[in-house]
Amino acid sequence: MKKDIRDISQEDLEQFFSGHNLQKFRIKQLNEWLWKKGANSFEEMSSLSKDLRSLLDKTFEIKSANIDQEFVSSDGTIKYSFKLHDDKLIEGVLIPSKKRVTACISSQIGCSLSCTFCATGTLKLSRNLTHGEIFDQVFKLNQESEKNYGRSLTNIVFMGMGEPLLNYNALLKAIHNITSTSGMAISPRRIVVSTAGLSKQIIQLADDGVKFNLAISLHSAVDEVRSEIMPLNDSINLETLRESIRYFYEKTNNRVTYEYILFKGINDDLDAARRLAAFCRISPCKVNLIEYNIVDGMDFEKSTQENTEGFIEFLEHRNIIVHLRRSKGKDIAAACGQLVNKLL
Repeated sequence: MKKDIRDISQEDLEQFFSGHNLQKFRIKQLNEWLWKKGANSFEEMSSLSKDLRSLLDKTFEIKSANIDQEFVSSDGTIKYSFKLHDDKLIEGVLIPSKKRVTACISSQIGCSLSCTFCATGTLKLSRNLTHGEIFDQVFKLNQESEKNYGRSLTNIVFMGMGEPLLNYNALLKAIHNITSTSGMAISPRRIVVSTAGLSKQIIQLADDGVKFNLAISLHSAVDEVRSEIMPLNDSINLETLRESIRYFYEKTNNRVTYEYILFKGINDDLDAARRLAAFCRISPCKVNLIEYNIVDGMDFEKSTQENTEGFIEFLEHRNIIVHLRRSKGKDIAAACGQLVNKLL
């Protein structure tokens, strides 16, 4: 079977080119086609000779993630389904605002964490995405952003399908090519990786000295409540998570963001706000409060306006930076927690 050329190490590529008496600078040209121009086939690589393109095509393949369908929301959000080489489907979203265009990116097909409020959590994990498939989503959504909004992506959030830190190596390889000057050259400060709270991987991120931003899907600062809505908390409780966040901040000096969906009658009262404020004392942080988006078959309800305003006021009086995130793309099931492809 042919190997995906994007999975071949630079050392192995050098050996391949040397073994076929090919000049080394051709590798640089090849990498430019793969990571700067986002080529989906060797035939597109016009700066390479026909013989070299033919050799590459006989030896390798490019397993691309290609746009299959798009769904446009009344608020301008666009959801895309991507078809992969094995006919599996994933979803990515373009979210426009006055000053930004944000791409929401998937890292896995399905998810193994089974958070009870998330549509993706109802799917079994099929497989991890390759770093090439992750990269393709960003590259192609950037093209779609230019086509639909007349501007390039300003921000990237890994908040789509799957738990990014359970696909750690592919995630970091993809981000390398997204941020590298030999790739898309997008600043890592414009990238947010969101995790449900995998403490060992958070520590590894710190040790690896990552430059992108980290967001924690917290949703409750009470162990009993968090375990009910996020089964992961049974094995990685809040104290374990707290220690990993403290370590991350000490090593990177990067402020984390806590994502907190407000559920009516579950985590939206002042006692919940008090517990969250106490958790926030770990390190400098900010809190993104998120409106709950209805998912068929789930019994959760959106918090009332009164409770939401009271929650915000409580946190702000304790000098915590709070932002209420208004969901976009709800009418096309593209909002937070709604990504699930029926054809998966």
